[in-house]
Amino acid sequence: MLSELSITDFAIIDQLNLKFASGFNVLTGETGAGKSIIVDAVTMLLGGRADTGFIRTQSQRARIEGIFRLSEPLRTMIDPILEEEGLEGDDPDTLILGREIRGTGRSFCRVNGRTVNLSMLEKVARPLVDIHGQSEHLSLMQVRQHQRFLDRYAGLEDQREALASKVRQLRQTRQELADLLRDEQYLARRLDQLSFQVEEIQAANLKPGEEDELNVERNRLANAEQLSQLTNEAYNLLVEGEDGGEQTSIVDLLGQVARVVGSLAKLDQTWAEQRQMVDNLTYQVEDLSGFIRDYSEGIDFSPARLQEIEERLSLIFSLRRKYGHSIEEVLEFGRKAEAELETISHNEEHIEKLREEEEALRHKIGRAALALSKARRKAAQPLAAEVVAQLADLNLEKADFSVDIKWTETPDGVYVDSGKDGKVTVACDEQGIDQVEFLISPNPGEALKPLAKVASGGETSRIMLALKSVLATADETPTLIFDEIDQGIGGRVGGKVGQKLWRLTHRGRHQVLCVTHLPQIAGYAELHCHVTKQVANGRTQTHVNALSGDSQIDELAQMLGALSESTRQSAREILNEAAILKDAKPNKN
Repeated sequence: MLSELSITDFAIIDQLNLKFASGFNVLTGETGAGKSIIVDAVTMLLGGRADTGFIRTQSQRARIEGIFRLSEPLRTMIDPILEEEGLEGDDPDTLILGREIRGTGRSFCRVNGRTVNLSMLEKVARPLVDIHGQSEHLSLMQVRQHQRFLDRYAGLEDQREALASKVRQLRQTRQELADLLRDEQYLARRLDQLSFQVEEIQAANLKPGEEDELNVERNRLANAEQLSQLTNEAYNLLVEGEDGGEQTSIVDLLGQVARVVGSLAKLDQTWAEQRQMVDNLTYQVEDLSGFIRDYSEGIDFSPARLQEIEERLSLIFSLRRKYGHSIEEVLEFGRKAEAELETISHNEEHIEKLREEEEALRHKIGRAALALSKARRKAAQPLAAEVVAQLADLNLEKADFSVDIKWTETPDGVYVDSGKDGKVTVACDEQGIDQVEFLISPNPGEALKPLAKVASGGETSRIMLALKSVLATADETPTLIFDEIDQGIGGRVGGKVGQKLWRLTHRGRHQVLCVTHLPQIAGYAELHCHVTKQVANGRTQTHVNALSGDSQIDELAQMLGALSESTRQSAREILNEAAILKDAKPNKN
């Protein structure tokens, strides 16, 4: 459950620290005081869209932190995620989530004090809280959502997702098949183009690193004459000497130095190291002269070879210009072109294989979709019966409710065994083959009609609450937040709504937070918080105070109308009625 909530610089909230009860919590106050802003903050904490518009004016950032107490079943779900990511906290029964939004647009998410990305925050937070906002009434008007309500009631989400995975596979197979069945003239042109490209690249017989080697050889051939002249000059200086032998060569000079240093070493042992240096230098010069001689003899003056290299480099440049920036990229282009050529060349064989795969998937998906449909039909009747019972408690005793499930046949659908009519092809998407729609008859004698066309605003609110009450029975989400779900509901029904919300918390099944304007609902609260806004130093600030005793009676009385002894007495009666229902001592105030 959500134990504590801290909000800083969020909308009109300056600094707010809330502690919630484990049961039924209620927020009341004038419109615009900030009740729904608290719900918005929780939504943001759980991974909602980070909107810089929520940052309080003249502030640089908004911060929200929530402390959650985890039950054993919840720990079973969340602990493996925390352990895998190294996000364990000091207390295994406590989870701390944080969210920070900065004026720059950046958002920071934290789990147990460690920074995580948004998807990880959402993954950890998903099992913790279910928020039913004011706009949720509209979801009843969207027929597509009716199927999700039914699946949630029956616990079919995993089965539906398994089916969706197969449907995505079928869609991918059909897309690949459609690509292969494109215009034949285009495929013929593509075949010619690929054949030319593959043949051109293969004929070039390129080798990685070849271009660098050719550039080195071309440079040597282009400068062969100068290279020969310079190497001869270097060799003469080292070995032959200059001016026809009149000037002693370096090798001869080093020989003379070696003899002198050798004599010195015989006379003085301190010259031994220098003698070794001279010997090493002599060996190095001899090695150098040998390299120069061999290099000079290997210099090629072949114009034909130079022309051949120029032509080869020109070919490589032409291929690089068309197929890549390097020989490696040209070769990779050739491999891909060859693979595509192979695919097109075996087009008919591949098309036949894909058609067989498509047919197999249509049968496989049909069986899975039929199993899901049967599970939905099995759950539809008890769901309708429970909703009818809940509506009766909400002063819609004569209302009837039903779940309509239909199929749509289509030639390219999946194969479904319809029973006596044999196999039919039925339209199927990631949700299955069923079109689910809620039907209602608000008044006796009226036929069941689509909910979206019949229900009034007040009826829609009551139907939504009835559905939520039914769904919450099977829902393992510990904290349920209702933001003004009492829209369109009058005081006469408000008491019944309060009872239902309180019953959701009975025996510790759920923690409920409710934003309401009805005192009949607020009277059932185990923690009643009053939200106000005040202006101080030209700034609006939201304040929250926990009510009890006379302060709670006064708040309920003001919600009933003008504060008077009559409204106070009515408030006492509301609290007494709630206390009796909860099997508690009647309120004596």
